[in-house]
Amino acid sequence: MDAEILKKRTKKFGLEIIKIVERLPNTKTADVIGRQLLRSSTSVGANYRSACRGRSKKEFIAKAGIAIEEADESMYWMELLTEAGLVPEHHLSPLHKEGNEIVAILTASVKTASQNLREK
Repeated sequence: MDAEILKKRTKKFGLEIIKIVERLPNTKTADVIGRQLLRSSTSVGANYRSACRGRSKKEFIAKAGIAIEEADESMYWMELLTEAGLVPEHHLSPLHKEGNEIVAILTASVKTASQNLREK
């Protein structure tokens, strides 16, 4: 996948999460989970952009790996919001799907970069 397209997708992912977090109920639990979700989801795009600026394949692999972890963590927080009854599942399912796709794309990129690094 083209890096610019993935940059846009990861940014949109973070922006959509911001909208969800802003609409969370005003409870202690929603606040704690919302903050965690906000941090992890916005970190996905930031770390991917950093990976694209990497000075080496090793640096790309490391930074993209962090983006994968943050996307996976975001999905965990979304699951908690749904299972705790704070957000209806249908509000988060498109974002959960996008998070899974981002993880799959980044995982494939890291795998390819790692194979290319070993072949040198």
